[in-house]
Amino acid sequence: PRPILDMSYSRHFLDFQGSSIPSSMKKLVVTKLSQNFREAVTLRQDSPVPLPGDGDLLVRNRFVGFFFFDINYSAGRYDAFFFFPFDVGFEGVGDVVALGLSASADYTVGQAVAYVKAGSFAEYTVVPAKQAVPLPSVKPEFLTLMVSGATAYISLKELGELSEGKKVLVTAAAGGTGQFAVQLAKKAKCHVIGTCSSNEKGGFLKTLGCDRTINYKTENVESVLRKDYPEGVDVVYESVGGKMFDLALNSLATKGRLIVIGFIAGYQNPTGLPPIKAELLPAKLLKKSASIRGFFLNHYLSEYKMALKHLLEMHEKGDLVCEVDFGEMSPEGKFIGLESVFRAVDYMYMGKNIGKIVVELPHSVNSKL
Repeated sequence: PRPILDMSYSRHFLDFQGSSIPSSMKKLVVTKLSQNFREAVTLRQDSPVPLPGDGDLLVRNRFVGFFFFDINYSAGRYDAFFFFPFDVGFEGVGDVVALGLSASADYTVGQAVAYVKAGSFAEYTVVPAKQAVPLPSVKPEFLTLMVSGATAYISLKELGELSEGKKVLVTAAAGGTGQFAVQLAKKAKCHVIGTCSSNEKGGFLKTLGCDRTINYKTENVESVLRKDYPEGVDVVYESVGGKMFDLALNSLATKGRLIVIGFIAGYQNPTGLPPIKAELLPAKLLKKSASIRGFFLNHYLSEYKMALKHLLEMHEKGDLVCEVDFGEMSPEGKFIGLESVFRAVDYMYMGKNIGKIVVELPHSVNSKL
């Protein structure tokens, strides 16, 4: 029988690599609600390493993902009641270093897993075995699929009604979720237009198969769409909000569909909402028989496992690019350690990232055997 490490019997033991698991760890917690992530979140140096229950895994995080949900969560935009401090961070990839007895039926110590659960901005996280996703290895690319890839996959499948020849506009196309919207729309044999903020991002989008890139820093998006697509676009995958939302709405074709998956342009505002010209919205939709659909992944969890399975298969076959950005081009270099999560937030607002922003959590193995 394989050995089982049941952490409920001991607070201090060795993990599968012979390294001593400490009794305390670093983690990020929200100590006040604020749209300013640096003001809302505090780095705790001596939080106790949590104990996994009977059906849980203790995961040593190796890579954690950052996306807009973290900002809105720490600003208090999702829940009405809070008990401070509370954990932040939702995406992690790492090694199972301990597990409960029931969890050992499906998982082993040393196994690579990914998960989506509050509390990933920590050195160790307890994850219910039912919520974990077994992986062939610990790679940051898998992190891109958990929320960003699944959001693009499910939203386009359920709301996009994609078919060959349809024109699809993806805003922030070179970002963490935009990269997947571009690729999935191309796989559906659509004509894809992607907006971005630099020629470097435009070049990346072309490698994904994007048919037309629009650098909004050097080109007028509205003029390009009016000139090149006079009949409008059939589907918009929209994550920017504000002026970009207005442009996308005005560019819809007859029976066009605009899918709202975010509005990053407003996340630094107290309300989180960038202003839009909504007064004429009913008339615009009626005139074109167009529609606007919001998408929030939590409302489509019944589709999640199927979507993730398909995405993982495509990546393993080399059919899906999963670009990660560790911030090597940021002013202070690569994002390493929980301290650098704050820099990752600034980096996202700078609009410099290509692909999914990922932070690496280093782990030195100090053998005690």
